[in-house]
Amino acid sequence: MRVTRKAAALGAATALLAGGMLLAAPAAAAPAAACTGDQLSATGADRTGSERVRFTVVNQGPACELRGFPTVALSGQGSPDRNAPLRVVPRGGARPVLLAQGGSASTVLTFTPVLGEADGYCASGAEPTTAPSLVVGIAGMGFQVAPSDGGQFALCGTTVRATAFR
Repeated sequence: MRVTRKAAALGAATALLAGGMLLAAPAAAAPAAACTGDQLSATGADRTGSERVRFTVVNQGPACELRGFPTVALSGQGSPDRNAPLRVVPRGGARPVLLAQGGSASTVLTFTPVLGEADGYCASGAEPTTAPSLVVGIAGMGFQVAPSDGGQFALCGTTVRATAFR
């Protein structure tokens, strides 16, 4: 009983120090639900170098958590059955990103570059691949995007390196 009286006295002293109001520690916020593709919109694929593009999504719905790395496929070859999935190699660690309504998150996609001018070549000897658009998958939705400069995506191989969304 002695411990309880001390705890009560300490609580009363704290209330007096706080101007007569009882203060409580803030409650921990409930974790946000995972983002769904329906609540995200894509702003495009902005080139950040000859072999890099930044893909950004904006949350149009309530606060949510975006997790992980995207999937990526080449598209725009005239028919959906000609889409070519690319193997995504993660760069860095993934951690959840809390997106408030109107908040955005980006990933950077890096391709093995095509060398040379108009009739470029691959250092590996493989044929370069070009596509007018990509399908970037996140949160159960595929977003078809074209390069911001109106060109095409060009790469050597079937691999893309991607950062986690930040």
